[in-house]
Amino acid sequence: MIKRILVLVIAIQFTGCAELQNVINNLPSGGALSQQQIGNGLREALDSGIKNQVSKLTSKDGFYRNQLVKILLPEELQAVDKGLRSIGLSNLADEGIKVLNRAAEDAVKTATPIFVNAVKDITFADAKNILLGEQNAATAYLQSKTSESLYNSFSPVINKSFSKVGADKIWSNLITKYNSIPFVKKVNPDLTGYVTNQALKGVFTMITNEEKGIREKVGLRSTALLKQVFALQDNR
Repeated sequence: MIKRILVLVIAIQFTGCAELQNVINNLPSGGALSQQQIGNGLREALDSGIKNQVSKLTSKDGFYRNQLVKILLPEELQAVDKGLRSIGLSNLADEGIKVLNRAAEDAVKTATPIFVNAVKDITFADAKNILLGEQNAATAYLQSKTSESLYNSFSPVINKSFSKVGADKIWSNLITKYNSIPFVKKVNPDLTGYVTNQALKGVFTMITNEEKGIREKVGLRSTALLKQVFALQDNR
C-alpha cells in the first residue's frame, strides 16, 4: 500500500513538472515578429517620446514650470542663493535659476535632432527582453548606450545657449556679488557641465513618461507596429 502511495505521489509531481514546463514553453516568444521588428517598435516608442514629450521642454518655461525636470541649483550654489537673498537680492537669485532653465529649453530645441539620430542609430542587443522588461527599459537602454556621446554633443549647445539667453552675464554678476560678501567661501562653478547633465536628465525623464504611457495604454499606440509589438508585452 505504501509503495502504491509513493508511486502516485511521484506521478503527480512529474505531472506538475510537465504542466509547469508547458506553461514556460507557451510564454510569449514574439510570435510572427522578428527581433528586428520588435527593435523597430521600441524605436518608434522612443521617437514618440521625443515628438510628444521632449518637444514640451522646448517651449518657454518648458523646464522652469515643469516640476519633473525643473533645474534647481547644485549644492555648492545653494549657499550663493541663500547669501544673495540675505542681502536683499532675491530677484536676482530668482533670475539666476530661471536663466539656467531658459538655457536648457533653448538647447533642447536646437539639439532635438541629436536625440532623433541617437534613437535611429541605436542597436538593441536583445529587443525582446527590453520589451518584456521594466516600464522604462527602452529609455534606460538608450540612456546607457548614448549618454556619453549625447553629453559631448549637447555641451557646446548648452554653452552657446548660455550666451544666447544671457545666463553667462547674469551668473557672472551673481557670482561676483556673492564672492564679495565678507567671510563667504568663494565659488567658481562649472554651470555649463551642470546644466548639460540636468537637461539630459530632463529629456530622458520625458521619454520615460511616453514609454510608460505606451506600455500601459493601448490608445497611445499610434501605429500598427506599436500596437503589434506592445501586444506581446500585454500577453506575457
